[in-house]
Amino acid sequence: MLKALVEARAALAGLNEALVSIPDPGVFVHAMSLLEARASSEIENIVTTADELFRAASTPLDASPETREALRYRSALFSGLRHMSERQGIISGPLAARICSEVRGIETRFRTDMGTFIGNPVTMERIYTPPSGERVIAEKLASWTAFVNAGRDDGLDPLVRMAAAHYQFEAIHPFPDGNGRTGRILNVLMLVSSGLLSQPVLYISQYIIGRKNEYYRLLNRVTSEGAWEDWVVFMLTAVRETSLGTLGKVKEIQSLQKLTQATAKARLGTTVPAAFVETIFRQPYSRTKNVMDACEVSRPTALRYLQAMADEGILVAENVGREKLYMNVGLMRVLRGISTSSGQR
Repeated sequence: MLKALVEARAALAGLNEALVSIPDPGVFVHAMSLLEARASSEIENIVTTADELFRAASTPLDASPETREALRYRSALFSGLRHMSERQGIISGPLAARICSEVRGIETRFRTDMGTFIGNPVTMERIYTPPSGERVIAEKLASWTAFVNAGRDDGLDPLVRMAAAHYQFEAIHPFPDGNGRTGRILNVLMLVSSGLLSQPVLYISQYIIGRKNEYYRLLNRVTSEGAWEDWVVFMLTAVRETSLGTLGKVKEIQSLQKLTQATAKARLGTTVPAAFVETIFRQPYSRTKNVMDACEVSRPTALRYLQAMADEGILVAENVGREKLYMNVGLMRVLRGISTSSGQR
């Protein structure tokens, strides 16, 4: 476990150092949060494609119900981050309820039922029975809240705390639905709160997708056998692999951004705003209005910028309803690589 912890901490520190050095981390944060939203939703069998999700983030018209649900995950992530920051980094049951409500799109309260079935819906084989009763759930969540926010008082490393707290939250299963997605958002918030991550970009869910059966098997073994070490090592390995893979993609995107900036200056002149390239890298699909607002230019000027990059093959124009979207070809290639390969290392 110590070996896995040292490797995970080193990989995560390398990723965070790279994020801190980026002038505009939002360029990377927005794209990665969408991929995390897609992957975390897929674990719950809510399936959409990276292309659909990125397109819907720019113009949500005609988005499928699955895509809209994945978009709510991203909104819940940033809303949770904002509310946590307003409360000096404190993570609590009410914060979890707020996140779950946004994930599901309806107000969600803690379970009050006296029995919840978790198992095979076909054979009706019961796999796990979470605690029941409003008072019991409240007590369990109070213990979870104290553990999550203990800081350095108990000498536990934040990554080990995150792994243990994730099991504890999923075992409590406090909501009627949305517990898995809420728990995975809380994982990232814990790392930001502890200072290990400056931005919520850890893409653990894609790692889990490739090992979904193992993920649930190890969760259940903690309950049935007290197999904490195997579970914690699994989560530490997820952090290490995710951090290393994400760092590589950060460098790829930075290189693409520098090349695009040079091309834009050569084609449009040195007066082209730096915000233009930042805008077309903030997410794979850009609208003319995005460029107008970011660069404070007129519509004809924004169109001239976008068309120049389309002529260079950096952007490709697509008609979506009445909107014209410009897809960043290189950025989408990198992001598609993350969404298809990260869970299959």
